[in-house]
Amino acid sequence: MSEVLRAEGLTRILPGAVPVTLVRDISLSIDHGEFVMIMGPSGSGKSSLLYLLGLLDAPTAGKVWLDGRDTSAFGEDELAELRLASLGFVFQFHFLLAEFSVLDNVLLPMHRLGSLPEEGRHARARQLLADLGLADQIHRRPDQLSGGQRQRVAIARAMANDPLVIMADEPTGNLDTASSRNVRDILSDFARNRGKTVLAVTHDPDFAQAGDRLIRLVDGRIASDGDTGTPDAAGMQLPTPPP
Repeated sequence: MSEVLRAEGLTRILPGAVPVTLVRDISLSIDHGEFVMIMGPSGSGKSSLLYLLGLLDAPTAGKVWLDGRDTSAFGEDELAELRLASLGFVFQFHFLLAEFSVLDNVLLPMHRLGSLPEEGRHARARQLLADLGLADQIHRRPDQLSGGQRQRVAIARAMANDPLVIMADEPTGNLDTASSRNVRDILSDFARNRGKTVLAVTHDPDFAQAGDRLIRLVDGRIASDGDTGTPDAAGMQLPTPPP
């Protein structure tokens, strides 16, 4: 596999009377098609690292390369365009637009990017929603859906522009067990069967077990980085999800 994402020396410090270091000198490389999990205690820098790798926050020091491009010299407009074309984001709270239909929520990033004609956008949006079991929900509004359905719409929206990397921040944190497993299986399918890179922050060991690789953070640093089937930084084996 070839490298899709690389970070060198990433550090993020919040200025103030007492500066707060969120991420400390992190370097890593992620390949196309990897399903990578990030875990760690509360305040360990998990989401901060994801936002740096997703080009949502600027590092105090260090660089991020996306698909071989050094993003450190990109301006805000260039970064916004790169995120729109190459990255898809899924958060704990779906952030769907309440006044838009399910279909229109998925169409929105395609309209902004403008890489497909109108007919192609609608065809892609409908296919994504059908693939996620939502073909009969496309004209509903988010408030007419269950939590699991809303998160599946958010995943379809993240996939709309066929990104290189899906970045998920606690994507199952607000879901029941059955919906969590559904989201886990969907993201796993994107990585293993569709060749997408998935990078997910989670506190849920069952969800983490679905990944190929586990990065564990402690105090803003990488404490361990290896297969999800190996003991984590605390020396504990991640449990196997129930059937």
